[in-house]
Amino acid sequence: MRSIGVSSRSALTFCRVEHEGPLMVVTLNRPEVLNALHAPAHAELAAVFDDFAADPAQGVAIVTGAGERAFCVGNDLKHLAGGGSNERPASGFGGLTFRFDLDKPIIAAVNGLALGGGFEIALACDLIVASSSAEFALPEPRVGLAALAGGVQRLVRQIGSKQALGMLLTGRRVSADEGRVLGFVNEVTAPGDTLSAARRWAERILECSPHSIRATKQAAARGLDEPSLPAAMRAQFDYPAVKALFASGDAIEGPLAFAQKRPPRWKAG
Repeated sequence: MRSIGVSSRSALTFCRVEHEGPLMVVTLNRPEVLNALHAPAHAELAAVFDDFAADPAQGVAIVTGAGERAFCVGNDLKHLAGGGSNERPASGFGGLTFRFDLDKPIIAAVNGLALGGGFEIALACDLIVASSSAEFALPEPRVGLAALAGGVQRLVRQIGSKQALGMLLTGRRVSADEGRVLGFVNEVTAPGDTLSAARRWAERILECSPHSIRATKQAAARGLDEPSLPAAMRAQFDYPAVKALFASGDAIEGPLAFAQKRPPRWKAG
């Protein structure tokens, strides 16, 4: 394992980043404010995920929070009340919520409270692994706001309008177990086991062809924008990641490795 800065950028202040081979683990590191984020933290995280997207050696990322109490509770309201900037990068809250062109999987390891923008970060990830002590909510209407960093749109798409609006219109908190029943949590773990469970998911993903993983994520995401199922199935063959998959030769290497009873030698992503 190696800790890193952000490429040639200055040292990290508001998050920690470790590279474990092709896995990147990002820890939101403001436990004194329950990992609430402010403008400098958003900028730092945006740079981290820019580098992750651009690095062909990196295949999967995990996002978690420092400490035991919170994954992220959203905006740092004390920072804003003190006159701090609310500026965010083009890639959105935490550098993720408006990042629509990343075909590498991201896993949220939610170890406590995921509220407001913190829940929106988790919803922007591809998988959510949650501690049994985790709680999720989009409480913005209770303070005269709305979850417009993707929370409204993603929750409706991920769990359906009736269940989503039941959360959105009340701002109520949902446990990890209920989140799994509703469908936005993939796995619930014992407290303290969340990050190791997220690593297990990442390891399973990393066993697969990186080209296949990116083609699959891109086809799933872009297919939602197509007008019909037949249109989505036709359009997928024009998606860049799908074309890259078939150009890579992994579709030949996979069956060949299976027949020869050896691990596949995937092409680099």
